[in-house]
Amino acid sequence: MKNTLFSFSFGFILYNILFLVHTPDPQREPPRFIASAFTEFGKWMDGWETRRKRTPGHDWCIIQLGVPGLIHGLDVDTSFFTGNHSPCVSVQAACLGTDTPPTISLEGDRTGMAASDSQLAAVAKLGSEAWPVLLPVTELQPGYSDCCHNYFSVSCSHRVTHLRVNMHPDGGIARLRVYGVGRRDWSSVSAHQDVDLLALTNGGVCQGYSDAHFGHPRNMIGPGRAANMGDGWETARRLDRPRELEVDGRGILQVPGYEWAVFRLGRPGTISSIEVDTNHFKGNYPDSCRIEACTLTPDQEAQCIRSRWTSGKWRLLLPPQKLRPHHRHRYGGEELALSEPVSHIRLVIAPDGGVSRLRLRVRALSCCLLCGENKK
Repeated sequence: MKNTLFSFSFGFILYNILFLVHTPDPQREPPRFIASAFTEFGKWMDGWETRRKRTPGHDWCIIQLGVPGLIHGLDVDTSFFTGNHSPCVSVQAACLGTDTPPTISLEGDRTGMAASDSQLAAVAKLGSEAWPVLLPVTELQPGYSDCCHNYFSVSCSHRVTHLRVNMHPDGGIARLRVYGVGRRDWSSVSAHQDVDLLALTNGGVCQGYSDAHFGHPRNMIGPGRAANMGDGWETARRLDRPRELEVDGRGILQVPGYEWAVFRLGRPGTISSIEVDTNHFKGNYPDSCRIEACTLTPDQEAQCIRSRWTSGKWRLLLPPQKLRPHHRHRYGGEELALSEPVSHIRLVIAPDGGVSRLRLRVRALSCCLLCGENKK
């Protein structure tokens, strides 16, 4: 996510509140409090704080989501804002085209500065004060450790690209976390464009897993290559490993156990190529992997989730493959065992270990896929 415009930023910069999902960035860390840190404008706080408002209205900011999609929940974190948190917050949402947002430069430290008249005039064209309400005016708790996370479940049936966050009337917020599912504008995708249907940005979702001791499997569908091992999926070592290891004719370990992660694709499609990336995993990569697939209706999916994926009819998409450390493994053509559309996949690794990224691409989206969804 990035800030597009703000009404006023005084004690510390607005960029601090943004929580960037699947992006190597310091703002993924929880807020900090440094008792001795002060600026010429007052106490330094790790978040967004405005001055004590003495004019009509309330403070607000407009944020562009890092991944457009459907929003299901918010966490407005007021950590360490114990006498200066915003008493109330409201959030509005909109889906803007790429040519709609005004071009406004907000580079550098904006501490102690408000938006200029020209910037306010530019953003006024968006009519953001009339955007649909995602969260009505709601009271916030102060930033003590036992109540600083203000969680809200929201209902949003349309694609969102931008948020307007309103503080009523002023105060501070440490972090804003927006939870949801990515949704791409498929009308803008060429029928012959190479598309990773598993990507977070294209609506891929992790729906189940056997183990996530050192890293969640959803990390595998994040953008770009992993920054480090913590940006991938890593399991604990299985305790059922044989005391003496043996391999088959292909050099694949013969072990009784395995770990798995299930994903729903951004939309059904016929997979033409697969990439399994063990980047950064050098002494803890899986010995082998296989990928299974199936096509599920929403009702069938719900049943599988309830059963923790013990139900479902999986078919082999990629047969077992020996893996290497710190390497991008690519598969396609005759290596793939299915040539029909699938909606869900299961990555199975043996016996355990870590994978940084998983990509499942289609070479062409069919017309029925392209016309099935618009921008909203």
